[in-house]
Amino acid sequence: MTEPSAVPPPHLPSAAHLTAFGLAALRGRMLIQTRPERVGQVQEHLASASSGLILSGGNATAKALHLRDEGYSGVLLADPALYEKTAATEDAPFPQTEPDGFFLNDPLERSLEQQRAVGVTAPLTPTGYIQAEDSDALRAAVTRMTELDDPGVTFVVPIDVTWLRNEESLDQLIAYLQLVNGPKAIILGGQMDPLARYAKSVHHLRQLITQVPDTALLRTDLAAFGALAAGAAFTAFGATSSLRHTIVPGEKAQTGKKSGGPGSPHVLHPELMDFYLGETLAKKYAAAAEPICECYACGHKALDTFTSNQSPLPAEAAAHNIAVLMGWLRDLCATPSGIARQRWWYDRCRIAVDRYPLLNAALEQPKAFRAPEQLKCWALADPGPVPAEPSPAQRTR
Repeated sequence: MTEPSAVPPPHLPSAAHLTAFGLAALRGRMLIQTRPERVGQVQEHLASASSGLILSGGNATAKALHLRDEGYSGVLLADPALYEKTAATEDAPFPQTEPDGFFLNDPLERSLEQQRAVGVTAPLTPTGYIQAEDSDALRAAVTRMTELDDPGVTFVVPIDVTWLRNEESLDQLIAYLQLVNGPKAIILGGQMDPLARYAKSVHHLRQLITQVPDTALLRTDLAAFGALAAGAAFTAFGATSSLRHTIVPGEKAQTGKKSGGPGSPHVLHPELMDFYLGETLAKKYAAAAEPICECYACGHKALDTFTSNQSPLPAEAAAHNIAVLMGWLRDLCATPSGIARQRWWYDRCRIAVDRYPLLNAALEQPKAFRAPEQLKCWALADPGPVPAEPSPAQRTR
């Protein structure tokens, strides 16, 4: 049984109100990151008091304008996602996308102005992909941001995950980002699950969030909750697997067994805290009692019913995924910030990891499900005990 999710509350105030407050409107939220063409599967299921939309790709600003024209007043960001196609360089940390001689030749200022014009909550920089150990490109981007000196702009930092590999590269990254005022939105690059590549990646991510004020984490997965629990300014969970990380420009995305195959949609298994193809779940539970989901999108539906990409199953699976994430977000936001919130996330991850062998035994399939490496990393990140609340006598003193 999965726990019920909260029904999304009413929309936030007007777009003009949100844009005026920038980071203040984003702080503490976990947005859902999606492609413009998939907004319809996501929008109506968001908990607008604690979430919002971030659109990614070349059509992001056009879709943002369309949403505002239709009356969408929730938190809305438009990510140009130039890092998908182009690497940052020392000469061009914000790559040029228009022909030479265009009337406004600064690609950074042009992109920011385009985003502001369509009513985004806060503009995002069109940063190129910062390769492993390319300190020259990182320094150039930071220098341009310090010259801009606009805390209303979110500095997008799409870095190869090797920047979190060891203390030396992490210290360099932290030192540079501390020079920039306003929010810094990290995007991690690497094949499959970048945070699973290095033993200390999760620890170093938490350290980055702690030491660099107003750090956010975009285009990610479970780390959206772990980072928010650690004190991130805001985060964004990818609605599809390709939007839960990025890869080096020019590389072909690798896929695992869970991600391969177009036969059915990806479904979030709440107890295991991982995504599986619907047809995979159906096969695993073929001879056992199916898990029942009671999120507000499913009502009371078996998780092994999303077995094909025939309509309406993909839309229903997407609604289920968002509803479960919003339920977790509700619980996270209801937990006091600091150690208590970190403890909540650690306990949830630890319980999920412990659930794998029990479920496999119940299914009589020893290798039916395997805990993802990142989940195991979060389950080892014990933040320590929650401080005891002072007694009435101590509060009086």
